[in-house]
Amino acid sequence: MAWFSLCLLNLLWAMAATSTQTQSSCSVPPAQQPLVDGIQVLMENSVTDSAFPNPSILIAMNLVGAYNLEAQKLLTYKLMASDTADLTIGQLALNIIALSSSCRDPGNKVSVLQRQMENWAPSRPSAEASSFYGPSLAILALCQKNPETTLPIAARFAKTLLANSSPFNVDTGAMVTLALTCMYNKIPVGSEEGYRTLFGQVLKNTVENISLKIKDNGIIGNIYSTGLAMQALSVSPKQPNKEWNCQKTMDAILTEIQQGKFHNPMSIAQILPSLEGKTYLDVPDLFCTPDHEVQPTRPSYPSPVPTATSNITVTYTINNQLRGVELLFNVTTEVSVRGGSVLLVVLEEAKRKNPMFKFKTTMTSWGPVVSSINNIAENVNHKTYWQFLSGVTPLSEGVADYIPFDHEHITANFTQY
Repeated sequence: MAWFSLCLLNLLWAMAATSTQTQSSCSVPPAQQPLVDGIQVLMENSVTDSAFPNPSILIAMNLVGAYNLEAQKLLTYKLMASDTADLTIGQLALNIIALSSSCRDPGNKVSVLQRQMENWAPSRPSAEASSFYGPSLAILALCQKNPETTLPIAARFAKTLLANSSPFNVDTGAMVTLALTCMYNKIPVGSEEGYRTLFGQVLKNTVENISLKIKDNGIIGNIYSTGLAMQALSVSPKQPNKEWNCQKTMDAILTEIQQGKFHNPMSIAQILPSLEGKTYLDVPDLFCTPDHEVQPTRPSYPSPVPTATSNITVTYTINNQLRGVELLFNVTTEVSVRGGSVLLVVLEEAKRKNPMFKFKTTMTSWGPVVSSINNIAENVNHKTYWQFLSGVTPLSEGVADYIPFDHEHITANFTQY
């Protein structure tokens, strides 16, 4: 009898988990597929021994099928060996999803994340929208591992979202949609109908908010947030009142790729699954071979040849001259880092030399973005943020990790948009 009950429960969960149908679909025209293949190779070539292990890249490689199997294995092993003690909730969740996509057991990382989310609360009643991005990733990671135990955590999170009045940015809204869509689809049969009503209400509000950010040319927010938004709108059980034209968005993104706009590995990792008709919700369905490797679906390419690099001296300036901000400063330091280092390495070295250069990051779909320097934090209501420049050229809007550079002069300006 116990065996029969267990089988029945598994069947009910399976039926709930497979009940989702893609709401809107679109595809890359065959003539433009080489554009997509090209940015994938560019993304995979960013995986090297010296680079920070990027879980978003691994997820994308596993969802669409890797060309460079050596890079895929290297990234998997580096994430397995990485220290997760100091990771934020969002970073830990992303690591769990990435390891799961590589058919690896995340071990106790799941229980650690669950405890963190059980104790999570927004910093204040009207917390900035970006602060919900990491917890949304956590709900998604936990939902894919154990939706039943995640149900009360997700319900509390959804109620917090309903009570929050801060406007969501596209990245956060998309991740909220993916997380709660996972929960909506995996509510066990026999559970209170209130769960479905609650998740449905938040999903409806969120996709309506995302739809307001769809531009006339099809781009959702900006070209970098569009990939995650495409994932969200393609799977949400609640759709916005205004129908989304998926193919129009797809065509706009392909035009941007053709113009060379996608060269940042993080931005490629976010757009690539949507270009291949995949979403983060597909991670549990990836096929694994008996030796726990993800089944490759593309021919392999030679792994990138590592090159020796020498140190460079970077002159780094932090500057805040905005009126109305209590602390004004303009301070410069010099740091020595290896050529090709990412911005995060420069910031960490500067902080080590001078405590005025201390900084904080916020998790986004592009990776950790610098949100505070010397106790001066961005504020969405005041439209202020930290902008990084090399001369007069912006550097990927403050993305701190994963982006190699060789700039010798970096300035961080606290500014308004």
